[in-house]
This record gives sequence, structure tokens and C-alpha cells, in this order.
Amino acid sequence: METIRLGCIVETGGERRQGLQESEKLKNKKKKLSAEVGKLKQQGENASKQMKEVKNLNAFIKELDEKIEEFEGIIHEKLLNIPNLPDESIPDGQDEFSNRFVREWGRKPSLSAKPLNHVELGEKLELIDLKRAAKISGARFAVYKGAGAALLRGLINFMVDVQTQENGYEELYPPFLVNKASMLGTGQLPKFENDQFAMRDDPLYLIPTAEVPVTNFHREEILDVQSLPICYTAYTPCFRREAGSYGKDTHGLIRQHQFDKVELVKFSRADESEQELEKLVQDAESILKKLNLHYRVMELCAGDIGVSASKTYDLEVWLPSQNTYREISSCSNFRDYQARRAKIRCKDRTGGKPEFVHTLNGSGLAAGRLFVAILENYQNADGTVTVPEVLRPYLQGREVLSL
Repeated sequence: METIRLGCIVETGGERRQGLQESEKLKNKKKKLSAEVGKLKQQGENASKQMKEVKNLNAFIKELDEKIEEFEGIIHEKLLNIPNLPDESIPDGQDEFSNRFVREWGRKPSLSAKPLNHVELGEKLELIDLKRAAKISGARFAVYKGAGAALLRGLINFMVDVQTQENGYEELYPPFLVNKASMLGTGQLPKFENDQFAMRDDPLYLIPTAEVPVTNFHREEILDVQSLPICYTAYTPCFRREAGSYGKDTHGLIRQHQFDKVELVKFSRADESEQELEKLVQDAESILKKLNLHYRVMELCAGDIGVSASKTYDLEVWLPSQNTYREISSCSNFRDYQARRAKIRCKDRTGGKPEFVHTLNGSGLAAGRLFVAILENYQNADGTVTVPEVLRPYLQGREVLSL
């Protein structure tokens, strides 16, 4: 984890305070001199000396105020880079190997033959076209086609339906382009600037996740505490440069520059956010259970958790071709970290002092990785793929994906 030099912030803060004190002294002196100039002019006396001194003071004050503004910019930038405090309950550790196993659900599929990977299955059944996607856009893009496009769309609609009709979320359909204030509010900036796709001629960013526009939906607002928790779900495409993942998952659908995801976002009272996190995880799990996909839940250690999160659970689905689990959802409690940055508060109707809300979010789920999991876990010995029963209404009753 990156080391933050708090001493530098304290030192710069001291220089800022010293500058403010000096500026205040000069402004008081200028005020007295200006009054003296007015008095001398009223008496018809020469005030040129005092006027010259006022002019000099204006120059000094301007220079000092510019320096103070520079100090404030340095402090603000460094404060924005300070990560959230990890919850005391999470495991210690430096990386994923120290994450804590929480539980697992379901069983690994019994496949009669050596499992094909999702690329082999997808190309054989003409569900995806990676070569033409590379021709169109470059590496880490995909074209879903025919039944593959229908399956992806069906997955998205299925997930949104479950979250809105069964789990109590309100659907939002937000913009896919956001401003800098939104990216700062949720913590993508300034630390992850290099991971973002930014517009060349406009101060806008393509969203890396629906977390950004949905959380900022209530930026700079005071919410009625009686309305909490507020729960939103949103489907969006997501865009990431993946600047730090060179060489990882270079082939296939696991790590793409553009991918689809259904996001879950909550605004909670501070004293209820822990239980809301557990409910959020269950809501994400409900999709995997309905699809009968084997998965496990892992609690991330302090060294593996994101900079904005206080506590995170990852859902990892089983992929037969890799003989391992892969992350398909990350569910986090940010406590008041994002709310402070985005100025999202709540208060009761009695007029009490506003307090910061707690924000939470999680994938519910990543559609592309879910597409991968279905192909691999539902593959048959003849190379076809069985459509999970709950998805069949979204594919006009289709039971098997085949040529």
C-alpha cells in the first residue's frame, strides 16, 4: 500500500496558517492606511505617501494570497490521496493470499470431458468474435453476436429484474460520461487518473463503473434520514484502460476495456451500514444462486482492499477451465469516505445537525464474467451449452446454445 507522508501535509498547513496570519496583518494595516488617506483628503492635505504605501501593501497581499492558494491546493491534493481507514475487523495482510475465506455455495460441476475455456466455446458456437473486435477497436474488446448477444442482454435484464423486483432496489439509467467532481467524489481521482478514459476536448470521463454516477446522484445533498437506506441498481457499460494490468488475462472476456455490469449502490445511516453491507452481499449472491453457479465469498485483507473502501467482500465464481475461482463481484462499505468527498449528508425532520451518510456498493454482477461462468459451467460433452432454466424466458425459451 502506498505510504502517505502526513508530516508534509502538517508542514504545508503550518505554512498556510502563517501566511494567513501575515495576510490578515497586512490587510488590517491597509484598512487603517485607507482610512487615514480618506481623512487627509477630507482635510485637503497631501496623502500621496499613504496612498503609495497602500499600493505597495496591495501588491504584497496579492502575492501572499496567491501563495496561500498554492498551499491550499497542495494540501487538498494530498488529502485526496489519503486512503480510507480499514475496518478493525478485517484481516491483516499484504495481498490476496491473506484474504479470509467466509463461505462457499453450491458444487463444482461434474464435466465428463476436459473442460473447454470460454473462448473456445464462444468461438466454436459463434457467440463471440474477438478477431473482428480487435480489428474494430484493438486488444481487450469483444463482439457478442447472435445467441451470444442475446445471452448477454438476457443476463443484464435478468439481474436488473431480480434486484428491482425481489431485492428492493430502484433502477437508475445514468449518463456514461461524468465530470471531474464526480470522479473525485467516489475516489477514482486523483489516484487512478491513468486508469480512466478521458475526453480530449471536454472535461469528462467515461465511467469505470456505475458507482460513479449513481453515488454522485446525491452529491451535495442533505437526505431525509427517514428515507435511508436508499438502494439503487443500474446497468451500464464500464470503461477502463487497465493500465496496471499488462500481461494479465490478455485473451478472452475476463479483463476488457469495455464491459457490462449491473451495479448496486446504497446510502445508509452510519449505525446501519455494517448490516447493509451483509445484505448487499446477499443480494449479489442471489444471482449466482438462481443460476446455480458454485462460488465462494472472501473477505479482503488490509493490503488487498481498495483505497476508498473500509471493508470488502469478493464473490468468486468457479471456472472449470482454469481450475480456480475468479472475482465476479466486489461489495464494499465505504463508511463516510465518499460522502465527505461528495458532501452527501442526512438529517432528521426535527432540524438536528446534518451528518454524513455511509455509502456502499457492489457488482450485482459483472455481466461479461457471468457470461464466461455460464459457458464454462454449463458446457456439455458435445460442445453445446445448456441455458440455465431461469434465463430461458429471456432467450425466447431456448434451452441449449448450439450451432
